[in-house]
Amino acid sequence: MALDQSFVGRNYPPTAPYEVGREKIREFAEAVGDANPAYVDRAAARKLGHPDVIAPPTFVFAITFKAAGEVIHDPELGLDYSRVVHGDQRFAYTRPVCAGDRLTVTSTIENIKSMAGNDIIDVRGEVHDEAGDHVVTAWTKLVSRAAQGA
Repeated sequence: MALDQSFVGRNYPPTAPYEVGREKIREFAEAVGDANPAYVDRAAARKLGHPDVIAPPTFVFAITFKAAGEVIHDPELGLDYSRVVHGDQRFAYTRPVCAGDRLTVTSTIENIKSMAGNDIIDVRGEVHDEAGDHVVTAWTKLVSRAAQGA
């Protein structure tokens, strides 16, 4: 069954602050195989003008996808998460994520469409620091596959 178009534009409340740690950044950089010294060495990051180590560009996915969980599990939306696959991801940065940042995410359903029995939902996550300054916008596309035989 197609998702309700009236959910387009629905905003969800900001998440609790997520404190970005140096060790989490290091682990993430190692996991994705990115040896950029600015991800692990404060001196290298400072040389580039950053106050502390910075996170790889896709690091923020972990917190924006968790925030999108509010959308995914909204009982009124009725999305069957057992059928969901990740369709796409993109980011638009104002500045890099730095160790010590305390970030919140506000999610908005930006688009819902149905194609060939599949529901496609676009969620925008606005990420702000503790001062309320914009850090990054993340867009997540989720595809809820049609039931077999539908």
